[in-house]
Amino acid sequence: MNPVAMNPVAFELFGQPIRWYGIIIAGGVLVAFFVSYILAKKKGLDFDIITDGFLWSFPFAIVGARLYYVAFEYKNYHSFLDVINIRNGGMAIHGGLIGGLVVAYIFTRIKKINFFEYIDVIMPGVILAQAIGRWGNFMNQEAHGGPVTEAFISKFPEFIQRGMLINGTYYHPTFLYESIWCLVGFLLLLIIRRLKITKVGQPFALYLMWYGLGRFIIESMRTDSLMLGGFKMAQIVSVIMIFIGLIIIMITGRKGRYEDLYDQDENEVIRF
Repeated sequence: MNPVAMNPVAFELFGQPIRWYGIIIAGGVLVAFFVSYILAKKKGLDFDIITDGFLWSFPFAIVGARLYYVAFEYKNYHSFLDVINIRNGGMAIHGGLIGGLVVAYIFTRIKKINFFEYIDVIMPGVILAQAIGRWGNFMNQEAHGGPVTEAFISKFPEFIQRGMLINGTYYHPTFLYESIWCLVGFLLLLIIRRLKITKVGQPFALYLMWYGLGRFIIESMRTDSLMLGGFKMAQIVSVIMIFIGLIIIMITGRKGRYEDLYDQDENEVIRF
C-alpha cells in the first residue's frame, strides 16, 4: 500500500492558503452555536444573552488556547507573528476552556444570571465542537499517538491510514479516539437533560468528568504532549476537571442549605 500524502490546504484565496484546520474549527463553532440556540429555545432562556456571552468568551477562548500552547512550546516561537499564526495548529483545548469559562463566569456575574443554568445549555455544543475540531488536527497530521504497525492501522478506513502515515511511519489515530469520545459525551449530555432528577449544574459537571476522563486516558497514548516536569500537563488538568466535576455533583446533590440554589422549575425536562 502506498497512500497519497495528506494536503492540509483546502484552497487558496488571494494567494493565501486556506487550511482545513481553520475551516473545520470554524465549522465546529457554528455547530456549537446552533445546538446552543436549540437548547436555549427549549429551555426558555434568552438567546441574546448567550450570544453576547459568546462574543465575549470566544475570543478569550482562542487566546487562551494559543497562549496555553505557546507557554509550553515557547522555544519554537521567535516573534509575535509566530505566536499569532495559528493556521498550522498549535492550540490547546484546555487553555481554550479555561479562557472561555473564566470570561463566561465573569459575564454571568455582571449580568446577574445563573452561571450553571446557561453553561448547562452551552456545554453540549462545546463538546460536539471538540469532536468536530479534532478532525482539524487530523488534516494537520498532529495530535496523534505513538507508532503502530501497518497491520494495526489497516483496520481503519483508508483515509485514516493515509493521514496517519507520517514520514513513512504509521501512528495511533488518537484524534479519532477523542472525537468519538466527545461525540458519545454529547449524546450523554442530551440524555442527562431528559432525566427529571438532573439538577442545574450537573450537565456541566458531567462534561468536566467525561472529557477529563477520556482526555486522561487518550493523552497517555500521545507523543506530542505538553509537559510540566515529567508529567503530561493535559493529564494534570484532566484530573482537576474530574475533581471539580465531582464537587459540583456533590454540592448540587445535597439537601439542606444547597437545596434552594436549584429551583425545581430549572430542572425541566429538555426534549432535544
